[in-house]
Amino acid sequence: MSTTPRRRPRMRQSRLLRLLDRLEREPRADAVIDAIRKGVRALPLGDGRDLLHGRWLGHPVHPLMVQVPIGSWLSAAVLDLYPGRSREAGLLVGAGLASAAPAALAGWVDWAELHRRQQRVGLVHALANSAAVGLYAASLTSRAKGRHATGRAYGFLGLTAVAVGGMLGGHLAYRQASGANHAEEVPHVVTQGWHRIGAVADFPVDRPVRRSVDDVPILVVRETGGAIHALAERCSHLAGPLSEGTVRDGCVRCPWHGSVFRLADGWNVRGPATAPQPAFDTRITGGHVEIRLRRQDRDGQAPDEVETGQRRTETGAHGHGS
Repeated sequence: MSTTPRRRPRMRQSRLLRLLDRLEREPRADAVIDAIRKGVRALPLGDGRDLLHGRWLGHPVHPLMVQVPIGSWLSAAVLDLYPGRSREAGLLVGAGLASAAPAALAGWVDWAELHRRQQRVGLVHALANSAAVGLYAASLTSRAKGRHATGRAYGFLGLTAVAVGGMLGGHLAYRQASGANHAEEVPHVVTQGWHRIGAVADFPVDRPVRRSVDDVPILVVRETGGAIHALAERCSHLAGPLSEGTVRDGCVRCPWHGSVFRLADGWNVRGPATAPQPAFDTRITGGHVEIRLRRQDRDGQAPDEVETGQRRTETGAHGHGS
């Protein structure tokens, strides 16, 4: 009997994933990306920029907005399979076209604040969706002129383009973590209790300092009045290093994409970040700073009024927290 070990079958990456990985590394469109990004950032949106980012919602609003055109166009395709329903299908095609513009604007605003590899995939995602809009516009025009068969054909081609765009959007969201909360894991990794992170003298006033607890980077800032604040150091937007950011008016600004977080509680004052930073209580014991993950960041429950009052009282004497 042969004792030669059997070879295990080699697991190969799918052709689609190889194509997408190649797209992420392809630099030839980078000049176009830079020009579009500059244009999107220059749009006079004001506070509307954070509205389009979805800061008010707690996550990007673009995936929510695209449900309207996609749902309308998919429903139109179903109606096109039945004779005599071209008028209703045309109304759905029009509804999808009307809702595509604001969804696209939200997508471009998010795209302008992504990493370069994400932007490369995002650009093709946008091109696929733009092709879908063009095909559905042709479909609606054909239907209006009575060429219903041609309108249906354009509609099915448009739905194919939508499917390609959706696949690329899924790659952006789930493989490249675009729009994900990059600080979400902190409450699950940091152990309970107080952690000593250094002597008070190790933290210069109003200068961000990076420390580590359970291999989790922590941002520590000592204010002029003596209060000490600690937040998760990696920005929730795309894990930018907040310790390399700027501290001003009780907030820290991420050096990568400009998200602003309040030092007192980690609240995201300005986007593109849509999630706040996990915050830590602080205290000074024997001349050393100790921190622990704040209760509401650990289990989602806000501390009661007594605990809040205790933290405020002790903040004045020692730092932020008890």
